[in-house]
Amino acid sequence: MRRVVTDDLNALLDILPLNIREPLYQQPDHSELLEVILDLGRLPEARFPQRDLILDSREVTQADIDYIVSRIGQFSGDNRAGINQTLHRISAIRNRNGQIIGLTCRVGRAVFGTVKIIQDLIESGQSVLLLGRPGIGKTTMLREVARVLADDFKKRVIVIDTSNEIAGDGDIPHPAIGHARRMQVASPAEQHAVMIEAVENHMPEVIIIDEIGTELEALAARTIAERGVQLIGTAHGGNLDNLIMNPTLADLIGGIQTVTLSDEEAKRRRTQKSILERKAPPTFDILVEIVDYYEVTVHPEVTEAVDGLLHQRPTRTEVRRIDEHGEVKKEATTSSFRPEAEQEEKQGEKPLRFYLFGANRSRLEQLAKEARMPLKIATDLKHADLLITTRSYYRRKPQQIRDAEALGIPIYVLKSNNAAQMRQCLDALYPREAQPTYVQHLQRLLAGRHGFSAGNAETEPGPKRKPR
Repeated sequence: MRRVVTDDLNALLDILPLNIREPLYQQPDHSELLEVILDLGRLPEARFPQRDLILDSREVTQADIDYIVSRIGQFSGDNRAGINQTLHRISAIRNRNGQIIGLTCRVGRAVFGTVKIIQDLIESGQSVLLLGRPGIGKTTMLREVARVLADDFKKRVIVIDTSNEIAGDGDIPHPAIGHARRMQVASPAEQHAVMIEAVENHMPEVIIIDEIGTELEALAARTIAERGVQLIGTAHGGNLDNLIMNPTLADLIGGIQTVTLSDEEAKRRRTQKSILERKAPPTFDILVEIVDYYEVTVHPEVTEAVDGLLHQRPTRTEVRRIDEHGEVKKEATTSSFRPEAEQEEKQGEKPLRFYLFGANRSRLEQLAKEARMPLKIATDLKHADLLITTRSYYRRKPQQIRDAEALGIPIYVLKSNNAAQMRQCLDALYPREAQPTYVQHLQRLLAGRHGFSAGNAETEPGPKRKPR
């Protein structure tokens, strides 16, 4: 379903010391490598989509780190470097004296097919914001957006490339962006100025910007959109709710302000006197929440979506998935905003309280929201009814896992941190046919079992405790 054009993996592996490089070549799935982690005084580690791997029994030395640094480009102001003519990214961790003591060597891939799920949105000429957690594929999708708009639709596209992550290291852009032009940014602090410069000097029809993260960049994005230029950008966040609560980036969706209503108006609206309102029109017309590589949630009207969240009104969304045949399936949905107490009263149950350890919170919350399932996240293990973790964390038996077992808290183990496993977890805990009561939930979970495994019927006996 996702066809890799190029990853130039050998170029990344060649910069690694021999004792770290050879174990990677021996892995049958080394082509799926995500990143290599090297921290001074710790064992070198490789991360794959479904597992982590220790590469050597010898700890990383300063000589190992210096060897890699000597074979890559210069680090920029955001502590990122690259390899010439590739999309790989090497990020540095420094000590207080500025010495590099850790490296994250991340594989960069150019992929065809990632833009298919939102191609009609970018063809519309409207400004689109891609929202997602780090590592979910925002930059990969943005790279192909640049190529499709420049090559297939013959538009004047300029990529603002802060860390050379979109178009690769070096002065010649990577072929993955097609005929789009690339403007490099000397320092992350200057990104907003380069955005404005692109509009004023080069007459683009489309500007592409990765990782909008400051108020100045959000202001520059608004300026670009107001000048009639289509803007395709990305920002970190799990969903629209996160963006509304982020004071730095809230301007991207119009900004939020507190308004005091009169007694009559508050009574008419059935709200408190102080409410939240949108300050201005949104910078972006469409918001896309990236759930995973093959699924997104689209808010086709950002104005309607933001106002609906603030006023607790139903809003239109669209869930899009790519099936096993590579076809895009669309499902229109309407979000519901009944008060939490009313939901619990109507469902006749109290939601379970989950403690997450190694499990992706934003993804789980998004899936629960789409399925209309009650979800409570506990910040204190002692107040949790259930701990959810992943297989890799569970096997290591860290302190949180041992504490949960000592307290008799059931543990649900996900095989991996993907959406399918989390849906299976929620379906197991909240069956759709006939949802049991809160007490029945606990009785079932605490009936002499813990260590539940998603997609695996095997469980282990564990200590019991009575429901609160």
